[in-house]
Amino acid sequence: MAALRRKFGEDYQVVNTNRASSFSAPVKKKRQRFVEKNGRCNVQHGNLGGETSRYLSDLFTTLVDLKWRWNLLIFILTYTIAWLVMASMWWVIAYIRGDLNHGHDSSYTPCVANVYNFPSAFLFFIETEATIGYGYRYITEKCPEGIILFLFQSLLGSIVDAFLIGCMFIKMSQPKKRAETLMFSQDAVISLRDGKLCLMFRVGNLRNSHMVSAQIRCKLIKSRQTPEGEFLPLDQCELDVGFGTGADQLFLVSPLTICHEINPKSPFFDLSQRSLMSEQFEIVVILEGIVETTGMTCQARTSYTEDEVLWGHRFLPVMSLEEGFFRVDYSQFHSTFEVPTPPYSVKEHEEKNSLPSPLSTPTPALTESHGARRDRVFSVDCINTAEERGHHVGTGVRLPSKLQRMSSSGKEDLQRKVLMLSSQHSEKACSTGDLPLKLQRLSSSPGPEAANRLGLKSLKVGFEPMTQSTGDLYQHSLPSTLSPAPVPMHSPLLSAGGRLEDNLPPKLRKMNADR
Repeated sequence: MAALRRKFGEDYQVVNTNRASSFSAPVKKKRQRFVEKNGRCNVQHGNLGGETSRYLSDLFTTLVDLKWRWNLLIFILTYTIAWLVMASMWWVIAYIRGDLNHGHDSSYTPCVANVYNFPSAFLFFIETEATIGYGYRYITEKCPEGIILFLFQSLLGSIVDAFLIGCMFIKMSQPKKRAETLMFSQDAVISLRDGKLCLMFRVGNLRNSHMVSAQIRCKLIKSRQTPEGEFLPLDQCELDVGFGTGADQLFLVSPLTICHEINPKSPFFDLSQRSLMSEQFEIVVILEGIVETTGMTCQARTSYTEDEVLWGHRFLPVMSLEEGFFRVDYSQFHSTFEVPTPPYSVKEHEEKNSLPSPLSTPTPALTESHGARRDRVFSVDCINTAEERGHHVGTGVRLPSKLQRMSSSGKEDLQRKVLMLSSQHSEKACSTGDLPLKLQRLSSSPGPEAANRLGLKSLKVGFEPMTQSTGDLYQHSLPSTLSPAPVPMHSPLLSAGGRLEDNLPPKLRKMNADR
């Protein structure tokens, strides 16, 4: 144990996979298995009715499938009955010819010499059938019915020998016993391999003779109900163990770990550690191959129930390098150790990864607020339009930072922008799409009044001193009929303590209050 911990680390603990293990699994009532651990299918056929005659149509296979006790009984009874029947026929011929009354008469020629009763007739048949030929009892030429019976006996004996001896030979040479030397791990495990959650179990070959063309298959036996309401008891579902990659073709020289990747196509896609405790299923494993010594196909089977699937475990390595060869330690074949494994299912993991991050995705409220703020401070014409729609409020607040930067920009840059706005009627503020809806209608409406109004706005803004605030720009940009005369920076009104922010539109004042 100390050597194993030095090799695999102190965090790994070897787990004994017997049922008395310390692995905390809920105690469940032992349920009926579909396939036993030794591979025997726990299914019985009943109420065949008139279908029993089908077994007699394939009598040879029926005899081979019988258990050894019944085969031996049939073998003994068949030979015994055949010998008794044939011996009785020889005794009947001797009785009809009267050979039994002239047994010690040297001048009388019987059908079979030295046959005086039934035991002597039975001995004659055994000597003939087994070709022993002691030479004391023999058939004579003056018995044509005996010759015919002798031919029938030879043919019938050959048929019985071929049938029964062939049946026994096939029975003895069946590769079922070869499956006894093919091992499966006592439990299956679920853990991570190459970053993916996998269901794994182990297979091994105890003999030095190889399994040619060995192939592994897995079936999931689980009852389910279809969306149409049909109940399917013991429904069979295929588990992918590498059909597309060729991983199901095994070179079974040393123990191998068979892996089933749990992905969206797997029936265990939504299986978690918690749901495993309440599931009911059975995994049937089928290993097929050709026995190298006999050339016959061999099949080994086993099964794993939900109680025999260990979550968060991994098999202990059994291969070690010795001097000149590799050594397999089958004492650790069934041993596992715990490894860190996420307790949730692959489905939950994918759903968690598919959720967007709140830090990387802006919220709609922030986007709309930013867009509205951008529309309100994009150009001077936008501000004018907002002022025309707003109502005057007595209280003033501090200007936002974007308006302060606009008011403190250079004079030449502002004049160049104003001239660009005045010269392009189709794009009054970089593009009419960036302007408010009311100003777009104003710019797109034909007539000299709209053109003069836009021109007046640009000229009034362009010739004001750059030391003015944005409030001054609002006052100058209003038409003469709607707003008072512009107030210069040296006005007595400003020196008296008046604040130009009080003349801002309500929307701008509200935005400043929010900031």
